[in-house]
Amino acid sequence: MNSWQKRVLEKLLPERFPIFRWVMTLVLVLSLTSCGEKVSSQEVSTDYRENPPQISQISKQFSEVSPPSVIQELRTILEVYQPQVTIVTPQADEVLQDNKATASFQVKDLPIFKDSQLQLGPHLHVILDNQPYIPVYDLNQPLVLPDLSPGTHTLRVFASRPWHESFKNEGAYAQTTFHVFTKTDDNNPDPKLPLLTYSRPQSSYGAEPILLDFYLTNAPLHLVGKENANDEFSDWRIRSTINGESFIFDRWQAVYLKGFRPGKNWVKLEFLDNQGNPLKNAFNTTVRLIDYQPKGKDTLSRIVRGELAADEVRGIVDPNYRLTPSVEKTPQIQPKVEKQPIPETKVPEESKIEPEQPKLEVPTAVPSPTLSPTLPEIIESPIPEPQPTVTPTPESTPLPEKVAPQSTKPRFGGFFNRQAGKVPTPQAPVAPSPSLPPTLPEIIESPAPEIITPTPETKPESQPEVTVTPPSAEFPEKQVQKP
Repeated sequence: MNSWQKRVLEKLLPERFPIFRWVMTLVLVLSLTSCGEKVSSQEVSTDYRENPPQISQISKQFSEVSPPSVIQELRTILEVYQPQVTIVTPQADEVLQDNKATASFQVKDLPIFKDSQLQLGPHLHVILDNQPYIPVYDLNQPLVLPDLSPGTHTLRVFASRPWHESFKNEGAYAQTTFHVFTKTDDNNPDPKLPLLTYSRPQSSYGAEPILLDFYLTNAPLHLVGKENANDEFSDWRIRSTINGESFIFDRWQAVYLKGFRPGKNWVKLEFLDNQGNPLKNAFNTTVRLIDYQPKGKDTLSRIVRGELAADEVRGIVDPNYRLTPSVEKTPQIQPKVEKQPIPETKVPEESKIEPEQPKLEVPTAVPSPTLSPTLPEIIESPIPEPQPTVTPTPESTPLPEKVAPQSTKPRFGGFFNRQAGKVPTPQAPVAPSPSLPPTLPEIIESPAPEIITPTPETKPESQPEVTVTPPSAEFPEKQVQKP
């Protein structure tokens, strides 16, 4: 009894009735304990379906973990199906006159197929008597059961998901009992008793966690069995023993376990009644031997390890999703674009050749320096020729610079200079010819205009400065002749 229960009892029960107090305490403790166990088992079962535990240590070596994330995502796609399985042949209670039987099945509301690349898909688990199940992926091909022993045989079938988890809806399971030559008591379960059908683990595995799954028939749900207290199977349990370690499940649900050792592992499942004893019925106790080799390369091992995404393996739950893998292959063709660096290497080679060509053309342009000396020669030749024509008169030198084409001025200037009696005309062309540009500023700064101003001759000279046109030159000649 917990401390809070004691405190409640102390407040409720008076101290003067010690006997009554102890009796009520005992009753309360027993009721709380019994109710707590049953309610907790149902709550665990419900909570697990909605929120599976992350890690739950169930024994010294083994722990229960959540299903792989890819399986959880793919499982939601199959929740829309409620498969209905029917055994067509052999028929119930049929007596065969051969030791070979042909089994055929019919399934509604579930596509049965196998993905050609991933080698997985929704299928049937077919169990003859209590042998390991046979997977069936094609309903069009009958299943042949050869070398049957004479006597009674039972065939059990249920729908399974691609990762071998059984569908547990009503109608997903079918069973029939037939006989070879004659009837016997072997392999003939009592239809009135609960029946345990072992499914997984089986065969070999390449990754953990490993699925533990089974199918129950005629086993009432705990909530329904609770109403019938006299039912000896109302509080059934499933005891699992792996490599000598045992743990008990009180729910009908797939379980994922970790803790298997590499190599051989043996697994045993038992159906227990309300008292925790194995229920005597055919197939209610089954033992399987499995081989666990880590780092398996099969599709299921890669899914469990998380190496494949849900989109990559969606084809195992949807037969129409086979088109998507082809689309995924198209980006793999893109690596062919790696050939593009080949033209890129050629481009720099051509670029190196192109700059070499102008280098060769540069030395070929030798005639360019020859033209440069010719130009100064041509420029020097016309310079001396206009100089003697422009400078017959030092007074009018600024004007002929602007009016170079006037060829008639030298005649008038010579005639005017003769009348004025000025002799330096022959000396003028000699001095300015070698250096014409320096003479111009010297003439501007010289006081020559001061000497010319007192004489009356300067007046006619000022007139041609104003009129640059050739007719203006005729007027000064007439003015000079009058004095």
